[in-house]
Amino acid sequence: MTLTNHKPSLTIFFPCYNDRETIGNLIKNANTVAQEWTHDYEILVIDDGSSDGSRDILKNLQTRYPHLRTLFHEENQGYGAALQSGFYGAKKDWIFYTDGDGQYDVLELRKLLPLMSEGVDFVNGYKLKRSDAWYRKVLGGIYTITAKIIFRIRIRDVNCDFRLMKRRMFETVKLSSKSGAVGLELVKKVELAGFKIMECPIHHYPRSYGRSQFLNLRRIIQTILDLVRLRLQLNNHSYE
Repeated sequence: MTLTNHKPSLTIFFPCYNDRETIGNLIKNANTVAQEWTHDYEILVIDDGSSDGSRDILKNLQTRYPHLRTLFHEENQGYGAALQSGFYGAKKDWIFYTDGDGQYDVLELRKLLPLMSEGVDFVNGYKLKRSDAWYRKVLGGIYTITAKIIFRIRIRDVNCDFRLMKRRMFETVKLSSKSGAVGLELVKKVELAGFKIMECPIHHYPRSYGRSQFLNLRRIIQTILDLVRLRLQLNNHSYE
C-alpha cells in the first residue's frame, strides 16, 4: 500500500488483561499495518490491572516501538472500562481496536481500512467461524439472539471486537458500560445516532494463552446489570 499525505491518522488500541504472551506480537503487527497506511499513527495499550507481568513487557516494548503509548489502570476495572479509556483517550482521526488475547489477526485490519469512506463511519468485523469451546459458542449465540430481539441490533455479529471507526463519533456517542456489554452499547448507540456501518468478514482463532475474563459469576452478573440499565436508558430515548 502506497502512503499518501491525504490518509487519515490512525490509532490502533488493545485492551490488555493478563495477555503477556500475546500482546507483543499484536503490537508488532499493528506497527506493520499502521506504517503501511500512514506516518501519523499511534499504538495504544490499555492495561486493565494485569497481574501476570504484562505491564513490564509493555514498558520494555516502548523502547522498541516509539509510536507505542500505554495507559495503566491500577486495578482491574472491567472490559468496558478498558475500551472507554481507549475510545476517549485516542488521539488520531480513525480508531481501530481488537482484543489483547490474539484471537483476531491485526493484519486483517488491511481489509477494513479501504472500506472506510466519506460516507462510512464504522466498519464492524464478523467472524467467518468462531474458534471457541462449544459452551462459549452457545453463550455467544444466546447473547447475539438477545441483542437482535431486545435491542434490535442489525449487524450480524455484535460479539466481534474487531472494529474500525471515526473518532468524531465519540463527540456524540457516550458509553457507560464497564462490562462486556460495552460492545452492544457501542453498536446500538452508533446505530441510533445515524452513523453509517459497513461489515467485513474476518477470521477468528483459538485462544493460545490464558483464560477468558468473562467466564466468572461476578462478570456475568455485571454484564446482565449493564444490559438491563442500557435497556432502561434506551426506553427513555437517550443514547448519551
